[in-house]
Amino acid sequence: MKFKTLLFDVDDTLLDFQLTEKKALRALFQEEEILLTDEIEATYKKINHRLWREFEQGKTTKQIVTDTRFSLLFEQYGKKVDGKVMGEKYRYHLSQGHDLLGNSKEIITRLRPDYELYIVTNGVAKTQYQRLNDSQLTTFFDDIFVSEEVGFQKPMKEYFDYVFDRIPNFEREKTMIIGDSLASDIQGGNAAEIQTLWLNPEKQQTDGTVKPTYEISRLDDIFTILDE
Repeated sequence: MKFKTLLFDVDDTLLDFQLTEKKALRALFQEEEILLTDEIEATYKKINHRLWREFEQGKTTKQIVTDTRFSLLFEQYGKKVDGKVMGEKYRYHLSQGHDLLGNSKEIITRLRPDYELYIVTNGVAKTQYQRLNDSQLTTFFDDIFVSEEVGFQKPMKEYFDYVFDRIPNFEREKTMIIGDSLASDIQGGNAAEIQTLWLNPEKQQTDGTVKPTYEISRLDDIFTILDE
């Protein structure tokens, strides 16, 4: 068998984070009695994306990401809010979202008998565990590695070292990471010297600096890679 161990990212790989994020923002703004416009939503996503990228690069902490994204958002509109409190409310709403991405559960069910399956995710542990439990995916995986508990995050080598040390009889050459993020999943997998599978439904172009071993546009296509 070409592969033995498959490492799965969560957001926008197994779970539909875009939909969950949209629902959580709507619920939060409704609770705060603030009108959520398309412009505010787009501005939030831009700020949030920048902060998480800085976190992945080791330039900031997860706490700063979660506690400041809403205060930074509302600063743009001349309004002051308690970013920490608003962030906690948002994470509650986010934790309620467990929409599966496509038929990801059926795919995992099909993979389970033949492969060792692990979750590798950045993010807030409490939120990620609840979403995985509510989506009924948890039982399919041998272990779950959340950056908050690991102490390092994708794409850091230390994150992957931690994961590999905890996989019984780990074989690097038979391991592949599957994820949607070039910056964390693919770059991290490349640095960790394992094979990488980029889930790229939008068919984005790479800048050439980060190259996945394989690329698919739908998670179903993973079987074409595994069956080669």
